Amino acid sequence: MGTLTIRTDEKTEEALEELTADGLSKSEAARAAILEAGRAHRRQVMREEAEALRDDPQERAAAKELAAEMGEISAW
Repeated sequence: MGTLTIRTDEKTEEALEELTADGLSKSEAARAAILEAGRAHRRQVMREEAEALRDDPQERAAAKELAAEMGEISAW
């Protein structure tokens, strides 16, 4: 387990006070914030990848072709 030391500004201190008001430790609040930032980053990366695929004419054509093939072999 590593250790992280940060310098906080006034806004960060206010947010930290709000997060720890119910008994959450500063370390727990920081870990939760970092984990949430990681999740948000992964979602953003996936969103950008999906948008790039959506906007790529070759990818769209391949998706349409695959959908047509799947429709042909459908059991229904």
